[in-house]
Amino acid sequence: MYVQYADRIEKQIKSGVLNVGDKLPSIREVAAKTGYSMSTVSKAYYEIESRFLIESRPQSGYYVSNTSARIITEPTPSSPVLRGENIDRQDLIDQVYGNMTDKNITMLSLGFPSNELLPIAKLNKGMVQAMRQLPNSGTSYEEVQGNPNLRREIAKWSFTWGGSLTEKDIITMPGCTSAISHCLMTLTKPGDTIITESPAYFGVLQLAKSLGLYIMELPTNMTTGIELEALKKALSSKKVALCLLMSNFSNPSGSMMPAEHKKEVVKLMEFYNIPLIEDDIHGDLYFGSSRPTNCKTYDESGIVLCCSSVSKTLAPGYRVGWVSPGKFKKEILRSKIYHTLSTPTITHEVVGDFLKNGRYENHLRKIRQILNHNCNNYINTVLESFPAGTKVSQPQGGFFLWVELDQKIDTAAFYQLAMKHQISIAPGRIFSLQDQFSNCMRLSFGLPWTNELRQSIQTLGKLLAS
Repeated sequence: MYVQYADRIEKQIKSGVLNVGDKLPSIREVAAKTGYSMSTVSKAYYEIESRFLIESRPQSGYYVSNTSARIITEPTPSSPVLRGENIDRQDLIDQVYGNMTDKNITMLSLGFPSNELLPIAKLNKGMVQAMRQLPNSGTSYEEVQGNPNLRREIAKWSFTWGGSLTEKDIITMPGCTSAISHCLMTLTKPGDTIITESPAYFGVLQLAKSLGLYIMELPTNMTTGIELEALKKALSSKKVALCLLMSNFSNPSGSMMPAEHKKEVVKLMEFYNIPLIEDDIHGDLYFGSSRPTNCKTYDESGIVLCCSSVSKTLAPGYRVGWVSPGKFKKEILRSKIYHTLSTPTITHEVVGDFLKNGRYENHLRKIRQILNHNCNNYINTVLESFPAGTKVSQPQGGFFLWVELDQKIDTAAFYQLAMKHQISIAPGRIFSLQDQFSNCMRLSFGLPWTNELRQSIQTLGKLLAS
């Protein structure tokens, strides 16, 4: 019912019945006139907002957004060389992230939520409670597989993406990157080839490179993710050790693989018996009405190792992550014993209780709405301020906008110019080990939206125009 009502409003906007700036009736008014419940109307408005057609204004209501009247050109799909040289980007990455704690810089380059968006007071109370209830106040080692309470709650949470995990199916880790690292160390050896999207998160690229792996970047659509035909061709070469993908709200492009693509990817992995490491760290940060599935949803053979954490949603510094390793559980558990042994006892207990008491879902509802609102504001401001011809992604969740500029612009050099104005952006070339994306940048919309933030984006536009 809410989707049907959302479709009706979308038609009114696109046909000109509702124009930019028009205020929509309140949720209470719509419920009274239509007979829908207020919950249904609220879901409908949330759905329309996720389509970038309306925006919520605090203490005012919903309005038809500027984005609805704009023709947004999506960034160009990538076309990496399949056997290109792996170029080291570490120096540029060190430069961009060397000042990540500087409070004087507008950090549009960061990939996690601002502290203002996190329930820190509630987490602090949970910390005190955990110290009281844990043996030895949490100073002892946990069992190797991880905190039972946390694993149980993660297993329950898997129903949101169509999973049916139990606590025995999960191994906790000190963060998502640690989970991915254990999977790579277990399933590959130096000289092996792995497949990723292009662009891809620089942390994963550098991690794989440090393990002596060759990274084969495949053509990727900035809306729907990795190109299936390219993936089929690469897998058929029989020279691939594993595949590493971010199926929901990829970093940096924000792409989301359609459910049918996810099913097809899992079938391909099963057919060629090649493991798939799935990074699902952003899956809970969707803008629509329901949580998207992931590749693990369709995994019946245990070929998918699904990694995630609360670093992007709840507490980056708590280092709470996990992996559901499928048929590779024994090997991953052994790797954890060798390299990690135990995970942080207190923080894992805190997050387990946060999930158990329903606080996590309540927090997610709030942060999803904020991020959706931020995303709309970013897109509007970029299109208003950046030079004509700028292409920008339209993510359906996560933290990131992928911006493609004129070919003449080098965003690595532009980073230096922006920093003179105390603004940090993430240059596109750090998200590839090939010579590409030099005219692209990633902007994070994980900061609270303010007039100062709008002015910072407008400043970037002026600098680009000059």
